[in-house]
Amino acid sequence: MKAGTTWLYALLRRHPELHFTPQKEIHYFYHKYVNPNQLNDDFRINEANNRYREFDQSVLSRELFHRYLRWGATYLSNPIDDNWFNGQLHLEGPQRYACDFSNLHAHLPAEAWSEIEEKCDKLRVLFSMRDPVKRLWSHTKFELQMNNQLDKLTSWGPQEFDRFLRQPHIWDNAEYGSALRNLKKGISPDNLKLVFYENIHTDRDKALLEIEDFLGIAHHSYPDWVKTRRFTEGIKHEMPDFFPSLLVDDVARIRAEVEAEGYTLPADWT
Repeated sequence: MKAGTTWLYALLRRHPELHFTPQKEIHYFYHKYVNPNQLNDDFRINEANNRYREFDQSVLSRELFHRYLRWGATYLSNPIDDNWFNGQLHLEGPQRYACDFSNLHAHLPAEAWSEIEEKCDKLRVLFSMRDPVKRLWSHTKFELQMNNQLDKLTSWGPQEFDRFLRQPHIWDNAEYGSALRNLKKGISPDNLKLVFYENIHTDRDKALLEIEDFLGIAHHSYPDWVKTRRFTEGIKHEMPDFFPSLLVDDVARIRAEVEAEGYTLPADWT
């Protein structure tokens, strides 16, 4: 989370060989292997309602509207099992991959990845990482904004920030070493590509070409306005000077764990 996946999604969804449902993050595998309450009725009703409210009336057509209706009927159906998941993935024409951009995939255990790989005709996994300090700051701002607590950005001191960012739903997204170990233990090396947020935005065109080559799909021309746009950007607020000091030991450990898996970190990681 907060590591560039929405930007990737906004571009790759335009590729004719990639299929996406109206719901960017289906979360099915997390629901199946980690939290069986993730896709409860209230959650799905709220998500489906959000997708319909976002429907662009200016491009309304019978085919597109039918696609949304078909997706919504499947998304809200029960039981939630492999058939439920497959029912949302109607590949058409040249489409070769059914795609799910769930940030919760980072929390799957190795045995889940092994089973997913075994069931897929062809699996490709992209895992995006970002400087842990900047990611945690971005995630903290996002959570406070979502909960109407932006006043905390100026009123909190080190202890309050430290306690807040170490909540599992925030902190666990920074445990890159654990996620990488589970991925590498669970799936074949050729099926995994790790990307760094910083490297992507240093050369966006190169990053997209490398991802297309990894997927084995044709190179595509993406709109420049999408490539340069910032998505899900939270409120602008300078990081407090004390914030990085809260994370020194943790970041040193996380860096070491990523490097132990054979990866070279971007030069501008804190």
